[in-house]
Amino acid sequence: MNMDYASLVPADFSDHSRVWIYQSNRLFTLGEALQLEDRLVTFLQSWNTHGTPVKGFGNLFFGQFIVLMADETAAGVSGCSTDSSVRLIKEIEKDFGVTLFDRQLLAFLVKGKVQLIPLAQLNYAIEHRFIEPDSLYFDNTVQHKKEFVGRWITPLNSSWLAARIRPATQRVQ
Repeated sequence: MNMDYASLVPADFSDHSRVWIYQSNRLFTLGEALQLEDRLVTFLQSWNTHGTPVKGFGNLFFGQFIVLMADETAAGVSGCSTDSSVRLIKEIEKDFGVTLFDRQLLAFLVKGKVQLIPLAQLNYAIEHRFIEPDSLYFDNTVQHKKEFVGRWITPLNSSWLAARIRPATQRVQ
């Protein structure tokens, strides 16, 4: 898997551009990904905040993560414009039969593939060595471009989840 996702992010967007990440509960098929790309382009062309176009970016990363970004240096994103992006994501959920709002489903890079683990199963997955404390985790809580580029994919033990990992002395040996 090519991990150079940062090269796909617009260089001319402010580091403070807002980011929203919607993780799918499954990989999109190639056909779905192409349809999704068209929908994102159409949405971004009409994305407005109080009548002013939003400088926006949207892409499907790793076939499983829809990322929307808004550079607010020209016009801030209002509640209505955020609502319109949420409506788009809910339509995608319905049309493609996926779940995009499950924040309890964690994504890790395991053997070159995105693998999903319910938060409740995190310690079990570590104890049984499905993932390791240094496994790469997709931290969908990042909120700005700088964070997205710098730490969206980060070792588990460097993420906010580190506090949820049982100490090694309590793990199955």
